Amino acid sequence: MTDTRVSRFRAFTRFFTEILGLLDEGLLGTPYSLREGRLIFEIGTADGISPTLLAERLKLDPGYMSRLLSRLKQRGLVRGKVSREDGRRQVLRLTDEGRKAFKLLNERSSQQVRELLAGLSEEGQRRLMLSTKEIESLLGKGKPPVVVIRPPVPGDHGWVVQRHGELYAHDYGWDETFEALVARIIADYVEHRDLKREAGWIAEVDGERVGCVFCMKKGDDVAQLRILLVEPGARGMGIGGRLVEECIRFAKRAGYRRMMLWTNDVLVDARKIYERSGFQLVEEQRHRSFGQDLVGQNWWLEL
Repeated sequence: MTDTRVSRFRAFTRFFTEILGLLDEGLLGTPYSLREGRLIFEIGTADGISPTLLAERLKLDPGYMSRLLSRLKQRGLVRGKVSREDGRRQVLRLTDEGRKAFKLLNERSSQQVRELLAGLSEEGQRRLMLSTKEIESLLGKGKPPVVVIRPPVPGDHGWVVQRHGELYAHDYGWDETFEALVARIIADYVEHRDLKREAGWIAEVDGERVGCVFCMKKGDDVAQLRILLVEPGARGMGIGGRLVEECIRFAKRAGYRRMMLWTNDVLVDARKIYERSGFQLVEEQRHRSFGQDLVGQNWWLEL
């Protein structure tokens, strides 16, 4: 670990604290401090919670938390009652005034996040959401992100076209003719799919679509891998490789002897995935497409 990394991460935490106004005297413009607001939120979302469990969940010193709870009780926001299940245990609940405070904090917190997200493009919002999952996975002690590879369902095909158009325009400056090409490929697949010899897959991370690939018929013995895509925020998780391997396994089961794909040399990350999966580059050709001068490539794999 380097001092540079330590300094960079500390700078990030200061930035995040500042952007959310966590050090302001009143959290979100309310009369409550950050700690008080967190207590109100946790008590409000739990159906009765003991002080001991609350201290453990928030990692607070029991004595310090007891003082915070006393202030909230004095202000008429929280009340303690003996548990019905265990007469030796106290449970905490919000009063009517406490529920009003909870509602105020919840609404202002949601509005703050809406305003932050509104300043980002759709692509920026997607990248931010995936980045938060990655941070949680790396620093948290919970379960790793759940990655699912599944067949497409209605709505997925439109997403495939949209994300190809948006990402390739953003990353490579390709114009709308590329989106039109993907739309034609998808439309032909949906309308004329050979159920036994053609298939598609959608990758999800924690229920959010992050990738796709399709196996389509090129000839009686030749399958074609088409429109592989992985969202920027999901790259580095092995999802592209899993999609390609799924495609290859299906092609073998369907009886194809070879698989080919067409790509362009600027798509470096995708080419690395193809190479790792055993594809070999057999032909290159310069062409003008999608508003750019490109070098097209044909890759083949013996199945």
